[in-house]
Amino acid sequence: MAIRTRFAPSPTGYMHIGNLRTALYAYLVAKKDKDGKFLLRIEDTDQGRLVEGATDIIYQTLKDCNLKHDEGPDVGGDYGPYVQSERVNEGIYHDYAVKLIKRGGAHYCFCDQELVDTQRELQEARGESFKFDDPCKKISLEEAEKRVANGENYVVRLTVPESGTTYFDDEVYGRITVDNETLDESILIKSDGFPTYNFANVIDDHLMGITDVVRGNEYLSSSAKYNLIYNAFEWDIPRYIHCPPVMKDEHNKLSKRNGDASFQDLQDKGYLPEAILNYIALLGWAPEEDREIYSLEELTQAFNVKRIGTSGAIFDIEKLTWLNGMYLRAMDLDSYYNLVEPYIIDAIKGNFDKKAIAKIVQQRANTLIEIPGMLGFFDEFKDFDIELYNNKKMKTNPEVALKALEAAKPILESINDYSEENLHNELLKLPEALEMKNGQVLFPIRLAITGEQFTPGGAIEIASILGKEETLARLNKSIEALKNA
Repeated sequence: MAIRTRFAPSPTGYMHIGNLRTALYAYLVAKKDKDGKFLLRIEDTDQGRLVEGATDIIYQTLKDCNLKHDEGPDVGGDYGPYVQSERVNEGIYHDYAVKLIKRGGAHYCFCDQELVDTQRELQEARGESFKFDDPCKKISLEEAEKRVANGENYVVRLTVPESGTTYFDDEVYGRITVDNETLDESILIKSDGFPTYNFANVIDDHLMGITDVVRGNEYLSSSAKYNLIYNAFEWDIPRYIHCPPVMKDEHNKLSKRNGDASFQDLQDKGYLPEAILNYIALLGWAPEEDREIYSLEELTQAFNVKRIGTSGAIFDIEKLTWLNGMYLRAMDLDSYYNLVEPYIIDAIKGNFDKKAIAKIVQQRANTLIEIPGMLGFFDEFKDFDIELYNNKKMKTNPEVALKALEAAKPILESINDYSEENLHNELLKLPEALEMKNGQVLFPIRLAITGEQFTPGGAIEIASILGKEETLARLNKSIEALKNA
């Protein structure tokens, strides 16, 4: 049987990093099989938490990350509808709830919330974990159906065996066995007719032929109850793959609620979708090779669920930043320029070669939003402290700098072709003539024409972009400042 996986998010806001990793792992599990299918299902049964526009964010995120789903609300398929609220309207969950009741796997419950709350208070006062002792289980099915027909309010609850155990097998955590007496009889159909996640996901996974269920390990505690439903229907149980949490630190999970970055936040901060996807793949999964950079296709070939760990993985923004920089530097110049041109245009109003600027920025910027802050010196040459000429690494000071700049000035005045190649050939004759190191000449020039201690690109690249007139104007001003000091 071909593998079929699904990504089943709730449209409740931005794409959480943990959710995106679940989507990625589900995609990789499916695409490892050449005939595998990756499905998108929108789980919107919790109507109170829905956020307008969130479904569009889900579509856009998957598109940005190139996680193409084979079936889904926007692309169709043979197992639709792929939106749970539409499946509610078709009566799918109600029909299966009735079937489950008749099989003894669930029951009608007519109790009001006051009774539930009272039981909860009593059990918690005794120091017990809450388990609802539903008196409606003692009502015959015939009597219950009469009460439903008479219009009494009800919910449908899971029926849990009072003794014995239920187990489930997981590819990451192994076999987990649970005492039935510890399982609560969860609501499957709410009073508004909508199914809970605990019921809808089981029904939909079965009807859509899902073979492998990839989800976060917060669902480990519920999986035994899911198996009770599968067993009551005598359905095949899918392969479970529960993933460890993505952590903010050793004690706290990453959470948008706590202000942690979503996928959209990271994009807004200048991170590439490919880099984000590559990084989150490594949060909880260890490749067999000693490498960290993978394309999506390479991840598909390398991914193995047996190498998913059980411990939470800490999200390290510095590691993502490094990885993002590696992706940016690996791009060909044309692609890179097309990507960063808006940032450069936003930062520089002067008539400078924007593509040449992109070339020097590419070797320095690790994120896209860093770029404008690196380029202010092109439009505005500010006065700067001559103490910046003191540089131990370059072995320079104001006296060394003045000597280098005065020697460089006639050379730069004599050159008409300010191409990088020509400037390089002419300026690199100077250190030897002055019996100085390259850095003792080029560092002062770069500082003298930018006013900045750190810049993308060196003296030669920047002088080429500034052009002869602007370079000499800035050089003369800096020489005068040194002389006056």
